[in-house]
Amino acid sequence: MIESFKEMAEGMQDQLVAWRRELHKIPEVAHDLPKTAEYIAKRLEEMGIPHRTGVGGYGIVAVINAEKEGKTFGIRADMDALAIEEETGLPFPSEHKGAMHACGHDAHMSMALGAAKLLQENRESIPGRVKMLFQPAEEGPGGAKPMIDDGALKDPDVDVVIGQHIGHIFKTVGNGQVGVGKGAIMACLDSFKLQIHGKGGHGAMPDITVDPIMIATQITQALQTLISRERKPTQPGVITVGKFHGGTAYNIIPEKVELEGTARFISEEVRQQISKRIGELAKGIAESMRGSCEFEYVYGYPPLVTDSEFSEYFKGVAAQIVGDENVVEIDEPTMGGEDMAFFLKEAPGTFFFLGSPKAGEDMYPHHHPKFDLDESVMWKGTALFAATAYSWLKDNA
Repeated sequence: MIESFKEMAEGMQDQLVAWRRELHKIPEVAHDLPKTAEYIAKRLEEMGIPHRTGVGGYGIVAVINAEKEGKTFGIRADMDALAIEEETGLPFPSEHKGAMHACGHDAHMSMALGAAKLLQENRESIPGRVKMLFQPAEEGPGGAKPMIDDGALKDPDVDVVIGQHIGHIFKTVGNGQVGVGKGAIMACLDSFKLQIHGKGGHGAMPDITVDPIMIATQITQALQTLISRERKPTQPGVITVGKFHGGTAYNIIPEKVELEGTARFISEEVRQQISKRIGELAKGIAESMRGSCEFEYVYGYPPLVTDSEFSEYFKGVAAQIVGDENVVEIDEPTMGGEDMAFFLKEAPGTFFFLGSPKAGEDMYPHHHPKFDLDESVMWKGTALFAATAYSWLKDNA
């Protein structure tokens, strides 16, 4: 049956491309996805798949074999685009000014729709249920948790869940290859804000001021010691200050400076430790330099942790779809984040990477206004979703 799903998915390639291009034209950002959700719901309706809309916002949950007893296999696809003005020059560009599918979510939806169609057409031979999870706001502020809170993984309860990302996130995963990792493979996605208060005054008389720019500079440098001196070298971590705002004129020492940054960790233990130390260190430096500091830390997406046993199972299915030589073991995590992590905290599963870089001079990274992907590999994503769902449900009936 795995071979059959492979052949059926290959036969759907033109349809997958057509869906992807239609979705590419109507990108929507964050939680505001009325047209995208309507498009997905219409395709599910055409397939005869019962579904619920408005889950945690514009999320959609569809269940294949809704009345059948057995375990439930979850397939997740993100739906949102980015607030980027498209510059690809494609013949099917974004019709929404200031929005673009610059991360491949249009392809994710298309491949998931393809899997839903194949599974629905072969539902009589599937010993269990498949739940399709179409999720908004992956790029921020996060759509997985609102869907979970709204019961997306309940009634029926999801036993395992799988998701994927297309493109060129891991350089070791070539075009058409499948990357699979075990354990923590993506970092948390946290942010922090620091407001440093001093005492403003004339730039020519610094001795009667408390300079928040100097304090903020010391803090920015010192934050890096939390990575180099308070964390094991074998545990990945990143602290980046991306905003540094302060001052109104060249000869005035301001009253305050505002810093904003991101923190990324693979280990939840390290995440909890360093998140507290950022505030302690910043406040200590500010007070030692006669100023003060306000600190806010926002816990975003947690580290993405795959289930090792299920990931190994998926690798076996993937080898039958793309060939063993095209299944690549991911042994080093990326510090990028993904709110698929919330689903994987609720149910075991995996998150795989389908290599699809646009070759030559046209290859631009994710989140770039000229980002594009090689559509010829899309059938593989559909086949991997459908074949893994069928195979796992059969083996766990």
